[in-house]
Amino acid sequence: MEKTAPKSITVWLTGLSGSGKTTLAKQLKAELETTSWPIINLDGDELRKGIHKDLDFTDASRKENIRRTAELSNLLNDSKISVIASLISPFEADRQLAKEIIGSDRFIEVFCDCPLSICQQRDVKGLYQQVDNGEIKQFTGISSAYEIPLNPTLHLKTAELSISDCLDLIKKEIRNRLR
Repeated sequence: MEKTAPKSITVWLTGLSGSGKTTLAKQLKAELETTSWPIINLDGDELRKGIHKDLDFTDASRKENIRRTAELSNLLNDSKISVIASLISPFEADRQLAKEIIGSDRFIEVFCDCPLSICQQRDVKGLYQQVDNGEIKQFTGISSAYEIPLNPTLHLKTAELSISDCLDLIKKEIRNRLR
């Protein structure tokens, strides 16, 4: 059943580690907070420290990670709190499940598209180095698949666009969605 016109939305940022999801999420939240719009960031790494700490990186756990985040996003949206969710969310079926749970009218899927080589150069968290050292197995984009979104709301080439340009495109989509 489709929900009525949204007063809150979920911006779902997906892409490889190092593609710019967290950077965009933090900047977007900071900019939107100045409008007194209730908004929260749900970052995949942070969720895995608490609510998802019982999950590993198997395909089943990745699916559950996305399901839980979508359910939480839906509850927050129902409470008129918008969400910026930044998770790798590697599988198309899981992203579609998130869209179904949240509702297509308030789900904005943003594909942070960045070449693997650039993500590896950025390696903000040192994860790609840990993969190279054999410390991490089942790493998305290396030894575990990342399925490119089929029909994202926005397809941002984060190695080519500035952070400001990406944010402008996301905010434009939010404005269009909330009209």
